[in-house]
Amino acid sequence: MTILVEHYVSDSRIEEKKIRADELVLDGGFVVPKSKEADGFDAPDINFLGHSFRDYESGASERQQGVEEFYRMQHINQTYDFVKKMRKEYGKLNKMEMSIWECCELLNNVVDESDPDLDEPQIQHLLQTAEAIRRDYPDEDWLHLTALIHDLGKVLLLPEFGGLPQWAVVGDTFPVGCNFDSANIHHKYFIDNPDSNNTKYNTKNGVYSEGCGLDNVHMSWGHDDYMYLVAKENGTTLPHAGLFIIRYHSFYPLHKAGTYTYLMNDEDREDLKWLHVFNKYDLYSKSKVLVDVEQVKPYYVSLINKYFPAKLKW
Repeated sequence: MTILVEHYVSDSRIEEKKIRADELVLDGGFVVPKSKEADGFDAPDINFLGHSFRDYESGASERQQGVEEFYRMQHINQTYDFVKKMRKEYGKLNKMEMSIWECCELLNNVVDESDPDLDEPQIQHLLQTAEAIRRDYPDEDWLHLTALIHDLGKVLLLPEFGGLPQWAVVGDTFPVGCNFDSANIHHKYFIDNPDSNNTKYNTKNGVYSEGCGLDNVHMSWGHDDYMYLVAKENGTTLPHAGLFIIRYHSFYPLHKAGTYTYLMNDEDREDLKWLHVFNKYDLYSKSKVLVDVEQVKPYYVSLINKYFPAKLKW
């Protein structure tokens, strides 16, 4: 499957010859592939850069060396004590007051250096993901909004939010307080994490008990956990599956490799089904085809008003 990357659409009236029969254009002009099976999302084999998605190991990714250095720093510094400190500090929600849409616009200033598949402003990724899901799941408006907001926690990179280093904001996430599973990307760098030598934290269960539920597990600190805290503490009415997606969408060792499942409870297993749905859009919708922001804004603002207060504490 090939995604058109050269054709930008700002008018909903599309010339038939410019869009293939196996593609669909959404409100914002974003072209998404239509699956040949059950009319679902058909994931492409390569990203818009011409490489395999999440290409961290081969030399094919020009950004591979920088990404590997990012994970070296992340794996060394993301300790159980560090995570508890960050959750306490940012759980105060005293950095700013603004609406969800204002935060979407603020995210235009952010580029995620850990992502080898993306070099566009973050708001485009949010809308690309949301629009692709909206096409295939038109009745699940909570999922559309979850897609829009899932990366808003990346504002932690901005000076107004403390200007945290990239390794404390983005990248794959993992539990802290227990053994670092070998499924974690660039696992070799955990050898220099102090928790690796702490008998309290370096066993399979660590400080947790089997089946305790992921809500009771400390995850490596970053935009996922921060946005989860913001949504939860500001009283969102999103279903629990939405909060689950927000907190664990970067938890690739779980939803790609199938590790750490011994920490899950029954509710986690149900929510994981929605995370698997979401993840293929989060990963494979990254494209050079830009969404017309102003055209889709009214729809997403209506969802924000439905599920969130007008102003949130961040």
